[in-house]
Amino acid sequence: MERKLTLKIILILSILGTCVYFTFPLEKRINLGLDLKGGMHLLLKVDTNQLSEKDKQGAAERALEVIRNRIDTFGVREPLITLQGSDEIVVQLPGFTDRKRAVELIGRIALLEFKIVLSEGDKLKQALEGNIPEGYELKYSQEDNEPLLLEKQASLTGNALKDAMLRFDQSQFNEPVVALQFNAEGAKKFAEITSNNVGKRLAILLDGKVQSAPRIKEAIPSGEAVITGRFSADQAKDLVNVLTSGALPAPMYVEEERTIGPLLGQDSINKGIKASIIGGVLVFIFMAFYYLLVGIIANIALLLNLLIILGMLGLLPHLLPEFSATLTLPGIAGIVLSLGMAVDANVLINERIKEELRAGRTLRNAIANGYSRAFSAIFDSNLTTLIAAIILIWLGTGPIKGFGVTLTIGLIASMFTAIVVTRTIFEILLNFGWLKSLPMLSLIRETKLDFIGKRLFFYALSLTVIIAGLFFFFKKGEKAYGIDFAGGQLQEYSFKTPPNIDVVRKVIKELNLGDASIQQFQDNPKAILIRTAEDKSELLTTKLKEVFPEQDIQILRIEHVGAVAGKHLKGKAISALIWSLIGILVYVAFRFKHFNFAVAGVIALIHDVLVALGFLAMTGRQIDLLSITAFLTIAGYSINDTIVIYDRVRENSRLLRKQTLYELINLSVNQTLGRTLLTSTVTLLTVLAILFYGGEVLSNFAFALLVGFISGVYSTVYIASPLVLATNPKSSRQ
Repeated sequence: MERKLTLKIILILSILGTCVYFTFPLEKRINLGLDLKGGMHLLLKVDTNQLSEKDKQGAAERALEVIRNRIDTFGVREPLITLQGSDEIVVQLPGFTDRKRAVELIGRIALLEFKIVLSEGDKLKQALEGNIPEGYELKYSQEDNEPLLLEKQASLTGNALKDAMLRFDQSQFNEPVVALQFNAEGAKKFAEITSNNVGKRLAILLDGKVQSAPRIKEAIPSGEAVITGRFSADQAKDLVNVLTSGALPAPMYVEEERTIGPLLGQDSINKGIKASIIGGVLVFIFMAFYYLLVGIIANIALLLNLLIILGMLGLLPHLLPEFSATLTLPGIAGIVLSLGMAVDANVLINERIKEELRAGRTLRNAIANGYSRAFSAIFDSNLTTLIAAIILIWLGTGPIKGFGVTLTIGLIASMFTAIVVTRTIFEILLNFGWLKSLPMLSLIRETKLDFIGKRLFFYALSLTVIIAGLFFFFKKGEKAYGIDFAGGQLQEYSFKTPPNIDVVRKVIKELNLGDASIQQFQDNPKAILIRTAEDKSELLTTKLKEVFPEQDIQILRIEHVGAVAGKHLKGKAISALIWSLIGILVYVAFRFKHFNFAVAGVIALIHDVLVALGFLAMTGRQIDLLSITAFLTIAGYSINDTIVIYDRVRENSRLLRKQTLYELINLSVNQTLGRTLLTSTVTLLTVLAILFYGGEVLSNFAFALLVGFISGVYSTVYIASPLVLATNPKSSRQ
């Protein structure tokens, strides 16, 4: 065996061995995203508007440390708490779904104040009538809504606090209370306050709310106080937590929240795995049937491709601890899609080998030439798709970034398995004399159609479809967008049996949620999705459980996006699209040395994105973050197809120097049409598997891909190719 072949075998086995080690056991090696195992994702905004310029520096960092200390008490395994930008904090709590408790605990400023209560009498009556004396404020007790007139200036604040502890009072009710202990300076100050105000009441406020207002019976030199308030054990525990972890330097509010229940997480895993298996089986059957032995070798490469993706997801956190490589639901879709797109490289090679065999080359030479001639198209097409994937990682958040990561790994893995692994298998078979022939089916023969001559008709057809789609899109206005971009709240519930939607509408009407919309899923009528403009989930959940007492209602997910966050996400989505187009434009112009090739290719992929956008609008589907992911994937896939034709034009222009550009483009489209149809068919098999079996979360995503990929085949032949001619002033038909 040749030394070079031996080294390649060692390299392949080393990579595969490493990937096996970092893949199995799956549950320990692969970190699942929140959308698969359940949990909470929060994007918090630190409001520094009221701070001085000096205090604004470092406010977000201080807030992050306070939040980290508070979350430690939850006992959440591997929480993620990171800064995003200058004044945003991302919090991920795997497996934790008590959203009310989490939001209250994280968002509390924890400003503790002690204020003297003015003696009850005429001044209180005067304050209740709206005439509050200067230097005082009117507050109401949290315990019994009792009106209290307090000194505006706090006598003591939480800065003097040394410790806080959970205790239980000695009454018959044994209620939890929070015991406070002051530091030396605080204890001295507290002793002075109590000794100077015996007989008066001392209000204890947290974040401006009166928790209790006990009467001072005597001086308290011990430096200890107690907060009562009819707390539950969890509430008292959380109060101790926020007091001991320190006050936030500025108020915070939730810009974005996504809570995924464990039921939906498990359902997503089941559907994702089902879609993956079905998509993979369809691809394997097709390849084995059409390419016979070569197809079986390609299928081996696809299996190894899957192993490398999973292995890299397990390895990345070890190589780059700061890099979170998690497998999300869109990530599963990315794996399925990358496997479908990996077939493209194998199809290109196989079709090239077939051409070489037809030309009378020996088996060894046909294989060598097939790989050599397919390489540039494989490299260019994968690299342009990679540009879109990298931009997803750069500008994406959460699951979108997860999709970009798996797609990136998948593209790199597909190049390795298609170019290195399959060729090594061929070389082994040839060296041992086990390979005598390579029979393959050829159902699609080379055509001789004049595609370019029909360009004006197809330009008109494309404009009609795009204008119709944009009309529907703009007519819908804000309703065209999901909550990711328009803001609002989604709450998805699971019922024992399909609920009566009219009764649900009645509940919504009673709660004055007239702008709410209800969606029931065809594949799962036991689940309903309710979209509201504001956060009313607690009230809505309580009312639904009241009205449907026998239904065992479960919260599957709650997603909330504020208007500001929605605008921000929309801006990032548009930036991702623009930057991907610029990246693809620059790369194609550089590789093909002709700017008109790049312009034509980018116009064609804009065409495909607009067609997909239009069909989403026309079918009543909303544009969300996953839709943007689909658009970027469509862009990468569309240019992938186009580059294969460009590559053939470049090759033919060297071989057939006397032909015009018109003739070269027509010839190249006809020569690559079989490959285009084969690759698209196989990729669409995986997309259809996601659409029908991936669940409603991936429905919009898969539908956009289906439309975009079909449009991509069409635009490659009828838009991109003719536009190369149209944008070249020197070209003419001869």
